[in-house]
Amino acid sequence: MRLHWLTSAVALGALAFLYLPMLAVALFSFNRTRHGLGWGGFTWDWYVRLFQNPALLEAAQNTLVLALLSTLVATVLGTLLALGLERHPFGPRGRALLETTLYLPVVTPDLILAAALVVAFGFLRRAFALFEPGLPAMVVGHATFQVGFVALVVMSRLKSLPRELDEAARDLYATYSLYLRRVLLPLLAPGIVAGAMLAFTLSLDDFVISFFTAGPTSQTLPLVIYASARRGITPEIHAVSTLLFLFTVVLVLSAERFTRRLA
Repeated sequence: MRLHWLTSAVALGALAFLYLPMLAVALFSFNRTRHGLGWGGFTWDWYVRLFQNPALLEAAQNTLVLALLSTLVATVLGTLLALGLERHPFGPRGRALLETTLYLPVVTPDLILAAALVVAFGFLRRAFALFEPGLPAMVVGHATFQVGFVALVVMSRLKSLPRELDEAARDLYATYSLYLRRVLLPLLAPGIVAGAMLAFTLSLDDFVISFFTAGPTSQTLPLVIYASARRGITPEIHAVSTLLFLFTVVLVLSAERFTRRLA
């Protein structure tokens, strides 16, 4: 009984550690006091001013567009990569080498990956304007590290599916494209959605790679919040952070409900 209460207390403490800072941000987004930690009364003024702040609204729009585009690219590439690694024979050594390569973007520190992207984009922009600092370069940069996460999640789902599905599809004279569309992808849908949600959330709060690849007109919320923190966090930042958190919670809950229906 004591062990049960101890584990429950630890679990509640962990949840409090995770969510109390966000609740504090939400609380101060309604604080009438502009600076300091004192409570000056309840107000909606900061949300009104937020929607009258074009810089913050543009940063929020850039953040969501970047997250959606990079997630779309990473989900498609990560799913194809997982299918290629798991369903096509490369031999034990070849598969081990490819899986190790897949893990590298996941475990590599963001700072090293961002510096490598700057060097690579410097060479590529000589031939392609796509790699100039700005939103397109940021999409490529984010998708670079998102692909590994999506592929790992989809591969874990793919490993749980029996190989007999492939044999049954061949016995029924199904082409690979038909088998992929009618059988494999519907069964992989929960893993694909989970991988896409992970990639989306990673993109939302990324700072390092965005900082190294952003242009003057492609500032994201993490960059704006960092710049504001050096001068002092304003209640408008608390307000936009609260709205973004609520949007993420609703998106995650919707995705979880969707994957439960598919599972």
